[in-house]
Amino acid sequence: MSANGHHTAAEIRSRLDHPVIDGDGHWVEFDPVFSERLRKVGGDKAAEGFLAAMKTTTDALSMTVAERRRRRVAQPGFWTRQASNTLDRATAMMPRLLYERLDEIGSDFAIIYPTAGLRVPRIGDDATRRAVVRAHNIVTADYFRDLGDRMSPAAIIPMHTPEEAIAELEFVTKQLGSKVGMFGSGMSRRVAAVGGTDQDTARLAVWYDVLALDSDYDYDPVWAKCREVGIAPTFHSAGSNQGLRNSPSNFVYNHIGHFAAAGHAVSKAIFLGGVTRRFPELRFAFLEGGVGWACQLFGDLCEHWERRNRKALERMDPRTLDRALLMSLAEKYGDPDVAAALRARDGWPDHDVSLTGGVADLDDFSACQITRKEDWVDLFAKPFYFGCEADDRANAWAFGRGNPFGSKLNAIYSSDIGHFDVIDMRHPLREAHELVDEGLISKDNFRDFTFANAVHLWGTQNPKFFEGTAVAKAAAAELARAPVQVATK
Repeated sequence: MSANGHHTAAEIRSRLDHPVIDGDGHWVEFDPVFSERLRKVGGDKAAEGFLAAMKTTTDALSMTVAERRRRRVAQPGFWTRQASNTLDRATAMMPRLLYERLDEIGSDFAIIYPTAGLRVPRIGDDATRRAVVRAHNIVTADYFRDLGDRMSPAAIIPMHTPEEAIAELEFVTKQLGSKVGMFGSGMSRRVAAVGGTDQDTARLAVWYDVLALDSDYDYDPVWAKCREVGIAPTFHSAGSNQGLRNSPSNFVYNHIGHFAAAGHAVSKAIFLGGVTRRFPELRFAFLEGGVGWACQLFGDLCEHWERRNRKALERMDPRTLDRALLMSLAEKYGDPDVAAALRARDGWPDHDVSLTGGVADLDDFSACQITRKEDWVDLFAKPFYFGCEADDRANAWAFGRGNPFGSKLNAIYSSDIGHFDVIDMRHPLREAHELVDEGLISKDNFRDFTFANAVHLWGTQNPKFFEGTAVAKAAAAELARAPVQVATK
């Protein structure tokens, strides 16, 4: 969308009867200064590990297309920071300037995620990653220390092992007072069956851990710790440079949909792995991928359950086949060779009716324990939240009538300020409001999108989250209301 409307973001905000909460803004760490601050609190390992992680992009951009093609290295983004709009470039770099401009941008309160820090969870060496994460969280907390009434920075929570995640959760909540955690997902694990120790083999011969399904680790202690310390797991993981998003020549090809792909993978695992069944109090957010993929996933899961739940599978059990009937039909309607082949196999069309892949439980939905349609709301529509950029027209889908059981999905307004796709920080709220102007969503939907859903994401997990902030009174009133997400029939 264009943001060519007649009203400024501040004017739109002035007409609203509710605050605006930005669920996913970004600041941009200035590497030369930030790395030296990391060195002061975390030593050389923290500083040099951070700089090495940042260098992966410049290394890839220094290669020719032919070299990237040979090594299957993805084309990364270039020219990804504001330049002609120098005020916004400065705003992204300097939290105090961002704080000063929030009214102009149209936000009352903002959750701020890192930029360079998005790469930190990908650091492979355990000791280096832990040093960088710890130092990054300390330095970030210091940058935002006096700005908490209107901004809350996200702490990085590495998820390579449950122990590492729990240790950082304990530290950031108890020592730094952090209220938002940016959790890792899709961590690359070495495929044990593949030999070779060279750099490219190590980079490519991997599988991606989605935490709640088929992981080598049990992450339930992490979810229990989140419940204990009042942190809602929010995922801002990347899916670029992987699989089908690995073009050596085209950054846009690699970039489009990669956050959605990462969110799709981990949310699907959390659902099918039964995490939302075992931890009904937890709220999870999947950021910067929009909500369109989530609407489709919700429908896909429902449709698969109808055909693959335990009861439905009984209809597909090869042992229930009426071989005599199949044989008679083949002799009457089939070609002679079909009937002959079936006779030779004693009427069995399948090679081996006992082959099920060796899984102990044939019901892929068993961990969800679904017995009624309301379970779908409780296990998917209620606990999951989806960060949506302002100009994504699929945002309207979250509030539409096409979702199973008439459910609304929890879309949260996410400006993405600080990144290349926001040309002007004053545009996102205007772009988001175009859905109201064009009649695609109602004013009540817009209230949920820009305020209520964010309040329920963080405030349900931590009732004190908004205390002392500029939106404390409105958030408390909203938390006293029960959100309506479904109209079952």
